[in-house]
Amino acid sequence: MRDGGPLERAALALLLMAAGAGARPRPAAPRDQSNVVLVACDSLDGRLTFFPGNQTVNLPSINFMKRHGTVFLNAYTNSPICCPSRAAMWSGLFTHLTESWNNFKGLDPDYVTWMDLMEKHGYHAQKFGKLDFTSGHHSVSNRVEAWTRDVNFLLRQEGRPMVKLTGHRKQFRVMETDWRNTDKAVNWIKEEAVNFTRPFILYLGLNLPHPYPSPYAGENFGSSTFLTSPYWLEKVNYEAIKIPKWSALSEMHRVDYYSSYTKNCTGEFSKEEVRNIRAFYYAMCAETDAMLGEIISALRDTGLLGKTVIIFTADHGELAMEHRQFYKMSMYEGSSHVPLLVMGPGIREQQQIPNVVSLVDIYPTMLDIARIPVPQNLSGYSLIPLLREKAESETSPRGPRPSWVLSEFHGCNVNSSVYMLRTGKWKYITYSDGSSVPPQLFDLTADPDELTNVAIKFPVTVHSLDKILRSIVNYPKVSSSVQEYNKQQFISWKQSLGHNYSSVIANLRWHQDWLKDQKKYENAIDKWLGKGNCDHSCLAECSEISCFSVSNVHSSCPWDMFTVKIWKLQ
Repeated sequence: MRDGGPLERAALALLLMAAGAGARPRPAAPRDQSNVVLVACDSLDGRLTFFPGNQTVNLPSINFMKRHGTVFLNAYTNSPICCPSRAAMWSGLFTHLTESWNNFKGLDPDYVTWMDLMEKHGYHAQKFGKLDFTSGHHSVSNRVEAWTRDVNFLLRQEGRPMVKLTGHRKQFRVMETDWRNTDKAVNWIKEEAVNFTRPFILYLGLNLPHPYPSPYAGENFGSSTFLTSPYWLEKVNYEAIKIPKWSALSEMHRVDYYSSYTKNCTGEFSKEEVRNIRAFYYAMCAETDAMLGEIISALRDTGLLGKTVIIFTADHGELAMEHRQFYKMSMYEGSSHVPLLVMGPGIREQQQIPNVVSLVDIYPTMLDIARIPVPQNLSGYSLIPLLREKAESETSPRGPRPSWVLSEFHGCNVNSSVYMLRTGKWKYITYSDGSSVPPQLFDLTADPDELTNVAIKFPVTVHSLDKILRSIVNYPKVSSSVQEYNKQQFISWKQSLGHNYSSVIANLRWHQDWLKDQKKYENAIDKWLGKGNCDHSCLAECSEISCFSVSNVHSSCPWDMFTVKIWKLQ
């Protein structure tokens, strides 16, 4: 991380604020302040929390929160992948400010989070389960795939998505790690929190409904197995499962094709396969919901439910074979739309909020609940005015929240930096430098499944939204910085391996493709390292995949092999 960057400045401001509190004995939080519980799961599609998505699977705990609290209908991740998304949630800053470019690069371990500040201001603080917002996690394969996305090759990086049934009709504890962490949280509530005289903040991080690892894919396997038991599968309404429409491979947006290919989804899938993948995913969501229910029950049993604000959300969604993809790493709704439900003292019941919000809003919301001054440099805005129907200008010196949310992605399985602006009925998605890759524009009111890109049809809207986006972030500059970061990180990693480099890189998750022509792929990396980044300008003039000309593609351009593959499909 560069000295004096935006993240360091933001961190310094929060550290100074925290230092002011830490210089004195820890203040006692007022007795009338609410406790707070945040349950954050992994990969839950936010559309399952309201109609019509909620017709596919029974989620009683989420329904309980809806009856006794508020559901946000348009909540989004700020980056559709684990570590960068969580870095945004725990810092309150957009991804280009935290510079959390991939699952390996997150916040510094000593970054001052909202939980740190709440603890310094008198809250008892406890956390269990998955955190994943600091640097240094995830597999070598995952980070190398992110670093080399500009290289002129196309390799499958994941196992083919599949389903697996385990256990019997009475087995409800499938994801044992999550259940153990849920048990710890429940015990903490019943044995410790119930005795506190000061308020508490409790965080529970769940792995579900993230797909499970797929050992069949080799030593460096990914997570492409949707696994559940008959107990949870019975909670799914098979008749309500929607089979997503797919574009022909030759008609896919070029970045979507790259994502589909690297996720091993360009092969043939029967409707039964797709339906089962989606059904098993929904069953995994039902198990997640049950863990949330355990926390709610523990608070009710101890008499703490009426004194506690409960927040339920996820780091991102899951495509579950929409747009011929699984996993996340996409700005499509299945991947970027997250659940966000809130209930507790002062929160209106049975309220549905249509405003666009995002995970950076968690930070100022937590401080607002705890009555801690909110730093003015945050990207997010407190949700409290929306939850309590107060004018934001009355509660925040920053004035009302913007009418848009920002999401961005710079990691693996996508061969370009991606930026999404969501406002009103529009979703605008642009790539790289804003000109070398065609943008996408979707009217979510008329086209909720995002099947028709209307960017060419509405150029004035595209121009207007792009202008707003550039006022938020200089995204061509950010994209260039990410490209340079990727190259330098790969060089350092390669040098650290010495003579072992060839054998190590050959056995990452892409090993099945790599070993077919190992020298070819090593040469492609050498060319990338030696010739600099192509700006894809050779493809900028054409907005349709079907009219790409193989002959005018730069020999060093990362799109070359992709273009040839598409050309052969026609």
